[in-house]
Amino acid sequence: MTHGLNPPGYRFYPTEEELVSFYLPIELEGRREDIHRVIPVVNVYDHEPWQLPNEAGELCNGETEQWFFFVPKQEKEVLGGRASRTTISGYWKATGSPTYVYSSSSKVIGVKKTMVFYQGKSSKGKKTKWKMNEYRAIKEELDATNKFCIPKLQHELSLCRVYVVSGSVRAFDRRPLGIGTYEIGSSSLLSS
Repeated sequence: MTHGLNPPGYRFYPTEEELVSFYLPIELEGRREDIHRVIPVVNVYDHEPWQLPNEAGELCNGETEQWFFFVPKQEKEVLGGRASRTTISGYWKATGSPTYVYSSSSKVIGVKKTMVFYQGKSSKGKKTKWKMNEYRAIKEELDATNKFCIPKLQHELSLCRVYVVSGSVRAFDRRPLGIGTYEIGSSSLLSS
């Protein structure tokens, strides 16, 4: 295996908190162009999932477990429509309920939606081992009185982690379960 620009052992395994509170705001605010060397801007829905590893940032070339992309809002969404999650050979389908992403200080900082890729048409699609987590940031904005902060989901850009379900334990699976995310609308969120 060639390591390209990275030394042996280099891996990019950010936590969900790091993705939502560090990388996503950097791109939303346009603070650093060099971030695209790790997480490029790619409309993942213009590609089949197995093509996406070739679109990964240059510092993540050769990565075999997961790939990260900033995904701009689609034109349909800008005009008030729904995003198209179809590709030439299939479609991405949301699974389960979206979950909140929490900071280490238990503050809601984002929302995560998990999707699975199906090959074929929507009525007869065959589930594949390709999965994607779509992250969106939550930003607090002052209300009209400038007295209260209101959380607002930022729709203009998402950060997606694409991976293949392998059946073996990967580095990002070895993190403690249940820490940092809760299902939206669950009682555990309300009682926190």
